[in-house]
Amino acid sequence: MKTVNFAEYPSLVNQYMAELRDVNVQKDMLRFRRNLERIGEIMAFEISRTLSYRTAEIETPLATAKCELIDTPLVLATIFRAGVPFHQGFLNYFDHAENAFVSAYRKYKEKENFDICIEYLASPRLDGKTLIIADPMLATGASMELSYRALLTKGDPSHIHVCSVIASKQAVEYIKKTFPAHKTTLWIGAVDDEINSHSYIVPGLGDAGDLAYGIKE
Repeated sequence: MKTVNFAEYPSLVNQYMAELRDVNVQKDMLRFRRNLERIGEIMAFEISRTLSYRTAEIETPLATAKCELIDTPLVLATIFRAGVPFHQGFLNYFDHAENAFVSAYRKYKEKENFDICIEYLASPRLDGKTLIIADPMLATGASMELSYRALLTKGDPSHIHVCSVIASKQAVEYIKKTFPAHKTTLWIGAVDDEINSHSYIVPGLGDAGDLAYGIKE
């Protein structure tokens, strides 16, 4: 499985990542959402370089120009709720793509013991299409895997791009074990060393959903 870690080379992602992590900058929810969106835009551009293209003749006011257009059917999928601004970044660039949405959440049985539950799925058919799954935080990888399994009920994609802003080392290994290696690419803004007893990434940035949209009860 190919893995792209943006923290390993110079990129604007590193600037936006620093702002996402900064407890003082985090107080501005608008900026937090926009930084998630901007990282999504950069990842979308990098993914665009891996797609297939076709040549089309475009009529201008003066003549005809040959242009290269994306010839890969795309489906952009996201996991509610922190995934929404991240997803928007991909949609800003792949504005003709189809979209899918999954609701995955932690259902706590005890303070540090929870199950991942899927309650909602809206998706087009996926057969033969390239699936981009965007979720900013990849802590254990369980939510991503269950969301992917739910999406498979809509068909078998030809390629999967798993996109996260921050992942733990544990989650990276989990994705490598549970996703088809021959047709999956993992895109990550940064990889952190550990998760704590509450399954939050450390050092991470906190609860991305709360920082983007406010604290939930």
